[in-house]
Amino acid sequence: MGSTSDKIKGTANELTGKAKQAAGKATDNPKLRAEGAAQEGKGKAQKTVGKAKDAVKGAVDRM
Repeated sequence: MGSTSDKIKGTANELTGKAKQAAGKATDNPKLRAEGAAQEGKGKAQKTVGKAKDAVKGAVDRM
C-alpha cells in the first residue's frame, strides 16, 4: 500500500471514529464511543505509517 493510500484511509478512519464517538456521546452509548475512539486511533496510526513511508522514500530518493 502506498503512502498516499495510507494517509487517505487514515483520515477516513479518523473522521469515522470521531463521528462514532459523537454519536455515542449523544445517545449515551459507551460502546459506540469506545469503538469510535479505537477507530480514530487506528486512523492516526495509518496516517503515521503513510508519513513514515514518505520520509523513507524521500531519504532513498536523495541517495
